[in-house]
Amino acid sequence: MTTPLPNSQTRDLEALLHPYANSPALRETGLQIITRGEGVRVFDDSGRPFIEAMAGLWCAGLGFSDAELVEAAQEQMAKLPYYHLFGNKSHEPAVELAEKIKELAPGMARVFYQSSGSEANETQIKMIWYYNNALGRPEKKKIISRKKGYHGVTIVSASMTGLPFNHMDFDLPVDRILHTATPHHWKEAEAGESELEYSNRLAAALEAQIIMEGPETVAAFIAEPVMGAGGVLVPPQGYFEAIGPVLEKYDILLIADEVICGFGRTGEWFGSQTLGMKPTSMSMAKQLTAGFAPLSAVAINQDMADVIEAHSGKLGTFGHGFTYGGHPMGCAVGAKALEIYQRRNIVGHVQTLAPHFEAHLARLAEHPLVGEYRALGLMGALEMSPDKTAGGFATPGKVGARMAAELLDRGVIVRAVVDSIVMCPPMIITADELDEMFAPMQDALDATMVWAKAEGFM
Repeated sequence: MTTPLPNSQTRDLEALLHPYANSPALRETGLQIITRGEGVRVFDDSGRPFIEAMAGLWCAGLGFSDAELVEAAQEQMAKLPYYHLFGNKSHEPAVELAEKIKELAPGMARVFYQSSGSEANETQIKMIWYYNNALGRPEKKKIISRKKGYHGVTIVSASMTGLPFNHMDFDLPVDRILHTATPHHWKEAEAGESELEYSNRLAAALEAQIIMEGPETVAAFIAEPVMGAGGVLVPPQGYFEAIGPVLEKYDILLIADEVICGFGRTGEWFGSQTLGMKPTSMSMAKQLTAGFAPLSAVAINQDMADVIEAHSGKLGTFGHGFTYGGHPMGCAVGAKALEIYQRRNIVGHVQTLAPHFEAHLARLAEHPLVGEYRALGLMGALEMSPDKTAGGFATPGKVGARMAAELLDRGVIVRAVVDSIVMCPPMIITADELDEMFAPMQDALDATMVWAKAEGFM
């Protein structure tokens, strides 16, 4: 007999359709209702605290109760709660934030606002198609993404996302969107192949793909510095250094999807800087406002800016934009967030904590259930395996979900990506709080392994 759900959960299920959820399963398992947040913790409707080891959805870099961000939002709402940037209209928060982004993002010349990372990546592709049309290259329109990459859920951004559930029964991917290999050395390298050799092989495969498609038809390559929703996949040594010359050789633009990696998460302002990328444009969201307001930005280099602006003069307008792109409150919060990152030296704090964070993961990687750990800055993952090899479980996803549930029972919220558990705590976390976050993981691994053996997974 099914236990009746609490009233708040029943109301939710009768009113909402949840993203990334199995709707019938939710009616059996119930929901977790979060009511408030403080620092690195959130609290459910019973008052129980949880360390939010995912910073929500990779975004709450300053935690859940920063008074300065609340004040910035309140002040802007009282002063100018809404205005737009269409045509000849503007407002100070949008200008201030764009100036700050240009200051921090190397080589970027102009900023265009949206409300989400998906919209930012959709904008990237529209801009690139517009750019190539302006240059008289109407065939140069294909976009190469990577398997397991995550770039959003709108039509084109979901097509660039290289994850099956984002395509299944949505009739995706659309034409012009291609995918190349996932740079995951542990799973994909050949026997005895070093990271550098593997990186060079992937670059050669990418070049072969470009030649097969026709370089005159390939417009851009999009990549996250670290593949977040794919499982915190840190690229192998020399990867972007090998990819970059291939793109330059065939005049292919490089889009850095910094939606997760941007603003200190990897130990530099942008993951591109950490990993040797030289992007022609960048997508930003999430930690742009520390998750306190929905806002995203696309930053483009001077060449793209010159071509797009000139073409808008030829056509009479740049026919793209969003009602809430550059919302005054979002921009005010974003400007304050970047100021806080600078004033509190959040990038330095991440650099200081990163070795401590990785040491915890390395210790847990010795557990018989763990096949690999991955870490960069304050992003990390433990990938589970039945025998510590890259082969994986016969039924993927079950063990990862169980491990996430075991940690939830122990007061830590993580995310399962197939059979990896991934974590991305607020960047304000302290060393003591990191210790507290990792404290139950050994016990959770033990419990998960007992369950996995009982279920016949190992």
